[in-house]
Amino acid sequence: MSNIRILAVDDEPLNLAIIEEYLSDEHYVLDTAEDGERAWTALTTATEPYELVILDRMMPVLDGMALLKRMKADARFADVPVVMQTAAAAPDQVREGLAAGAYYYLTKPYEPEALCAVVRAAIEDRRALVSAKTRVASLEHALVLLSEIEFRFRTLDDVVQISNILADLCPNPQAVIFGLAELMTNAVEHGNLGISYREKTLLLMENDWKAEVERRLNLPQFKDNFATVRMSRSGDELSFTIRDQGKGFEWQRYLDFDPTRVFDPNGRGIAMALKTSFSDLDYQGCGNVVVAKVKR
Repeated sequence: MSNIRILAVDDEPLNLAIIEEYLSDEHYVLDTAEDGERAWTALTTATEPYELVILDRMMPVLDGMALLKRMKADARFADVPVVMQTAAAAPDQVREGLAAGAYYYLTKPYEPEALCAVVRAAIEDRRALVSAKTRVASLEHALVLLSEIEFRFRTLDDVVQISNILADLCPNPQAVIFGLAELMTNAVEHGNLGISYREKTLLLMENDWKAEVERRLNLPQFKDNFATVRMSRSGDELSFTIRDQGKGFEWQRYLDFDPTRVFDPNGRGIAMALKTSFSDLDYQGCGNVVVAKVKR
């Protein structure tokens, strides 16, 4: 990743120096601010937008929670991901941060690998959203004539291409693209390739996740596996049914933001999809079929 601008906000100069050192090998462009008000000035006067904010929770002048709420209330910064770094890791405090929009958490002290993994995950999530905003919504007329369409997919590249096409058929593509990509990626990695939650956490920490997905796609036991996504229209509602060939999973655990998993670089995609992308999300059977709905 290159030319990715990050704003780090912390009232302790040593903590800012640590963040700068941890991210130095990732080729990010890092700016710093020592309190929330200075961070807000940096956000509002920047000549190039920030793609990520690393935010300390407890600060003088304007604390992290206040700055987070101000950002999420402003359309210019509402979709900028925030990594909340804090020693305040009690479940109620984590839930407060999640409710305010901090879906990425680090508890102090943390290792360099943890920071880099969470930063990469947050930036990739945002870029999936931004890519939808930059596409021209030229397929709206086709939707009037279309009652049902189904795609078969195997790879992460398939997920990107198909989710973009289907999102463009929705009234709010930039919201739907993230949720579709998350559910389809789960079908590939967890469903068809059997990558467990813990395995993905470790792979993300080592920045080896995509390489492992590609490796498994070529293994004899997985090379013929595929998933499908079917979109159908009924009245003012669009339904997306995603089906994989896996054994399912305990999907009930992932429908809400769990404070016990919030410090992992993965595990929030389904909850975020339900919160931001769909009006309804329904897993069926063992969890290898999910139906997501969008109101038109």
